Order: sequence, then structure tokens, then C-alpha cells
Amino acid sequence: MPFLEMTLELQGLAPEVAETAVFALGALSVTLTDSGDDAVLEPAPGEVRLWPATRLQALFPADTEADSVLSSLTQHLRVPPGRIQSRVIADRLWEREWLQDFHAMRFGARLWVCPRHEVVTDAGAVVVLLDPGLAFGTGTHATTAMCLTWLDARSLAGLRVIDFGCGSGILAIAALKLGAADAWCHDIDPQALAATAQNAEANGVATATVICEVAADLPDASDVLLANILSGPLCELAERFAALVRPGGQVVLSGLMAHQQAEVTAAYDAWFHTTPIAERDGWVALQAVRRA
Repeated sequence: MPFLEMTLELQGLAPEVAETAVFALGALSVTLTDSGDDAVLEPAPGEVRLWPATRLQALFPADTEADSVLSSLTQHLRVPPGRIQSRVIADRLWEREWLQDFHAMRFGARLWVCPRHEVVTDAGAVVVLLDPGLAFGTGTHATTAMCLTWLDARSLAGLRVIDFGCGSGILAIAALKLGAADAWCHDIDPQALAATAQNAEANGVATATVICEVAADLPDASDVLLANILSGPLCELAERFAALVRPGGQVVLSGLMAHQQAEVTAAYDAWFHTTPIAERDGWVALQAVRRA
């Protein structure tokens, strides 16, 4: 069935106040989205962090009187009518609708990340099957893309890999599909660990994927450690990463902005020789080789 959609630019209005108002008027669902272009990166588990410019979209039954809802909202929220837009939208298969803009992507020469509704036919393609979900990591963000491209260019046969801050598990799964012997995955978000386990199963690499709820369970002397997290945690974890990687082993550091490169490099200097891998959209990825 169709729905009536009401859209409101919050512009400083408390989201919980707006949500309460539309639900009181019979809204079936509320969605908060970014109406600007501001990234919200790595909120803590359970934390809800919104964008500086946030848009609220509420769906009502099709027979809802739009003028009545509009009048009530403008009075209760004390906003001008021009800030609230309404339209009738047709019903669709919503659980698949949002996947239409997510397509197979290639990283390097052979590595692909592909949603389940598409097929990669390239000869020799190494394919990671992945639909976007609640955990970070689909390859669309520059930080993930740089890590995937780095993995594609490496010989990983028989290596032990750690994916620290695994998100969807995309990097660990890619490493396993490229020949790694096993991949140990850790994240502070339980949803990320669940997503990693599910995605590993879907890609046929569950038996080689080790889920670590506690970082202390990660193995020492690993060959490769992948850390696509933010610059602050990267700096804080330098000594810990040094203990997790064997001499000559490699750490890939992603999730830092270009202006943070010097700070992160300095944090790793006591244990690693660090060089830049790539820069995209203002983000930088570094390769750190463990000193003897």
C-alpha cells in the first residue's frame, strides 16, 4: 500500500521532540538522515550520534489527512510550514530497495566486493559476497577501499591475519579469499562481531575466521594486522600492535586524515618503519613494517 511521507529539516530542533510529535500523530516509522555531507564515524556501542544537519522523515498511513498533520506539527514544534514537506510514495519491497545503488566493486587486479543480487563474471576474480548492513565496511569508503587494494597486491598464502576493528569483517574475509591461513577478528561493537561471523559463513570461510570478543585473545607474532579505525586509537595501540606482529610483519593503518599522518607515524616509530600506501579523498593509509 502507499504511504504519506512527511519530511522535516530539524535545524537545531531536538530529534526526540520531533519523533514524539510525529508518533503521537500516527506515524508508522521515523528515519533520521544526513541532509548535508557530514560523516559520523565509529560511534561507541549503543551511542546514537547524529549529523549537524539532520533530516527527519516520517511515514504515515495513506489515508492520513496531510493538512491536519502539517497544521499540528507546525503548532506543536513551532516551525514554519515551509520546513515540512509532504508527498505520497508508492509501496515497494523496502528490504531490497536500499540495495539498488550498491553494486559490485573491484579493488586492484582481481579482488571484488559484490552484493548478493549481482554476479561477477571476470575470469580469475576473487569475490567477497557482502550486502551493506549495520556494521561498517562495504568498500565504498576510501579507508576500506585502500586496505582492500593493498590486500589485492599482496601474496597472503598461509599467513595469519588480524582484523582489528573488523566491522563487517570485509578485510578479514578478503584476506582469507586471497589465501591467508586464518583471520582473527576483534571489534568493540557486538553487532560488528555478529556481522563478521555471518559474512564469513556466507563466504565459506567461517572455519578459518576466529571471532575475538576480547582483544587479549588475539595471537602474538601474526604476519599481517589490519586496523581501519581512527587516528586516536591507532596512536594509543601502537605498542600493543607491536606485540601482536612478528618482526618483519606488516600493519596496515587506515582511518586517518592526511593531516594526522605525521602524528600516527611518530607513534609507531619505536617499533615500525612506516610508509604511506595511498591517499584518497583526504584519507591516508599507511604500511608499518615491524622492526627486528
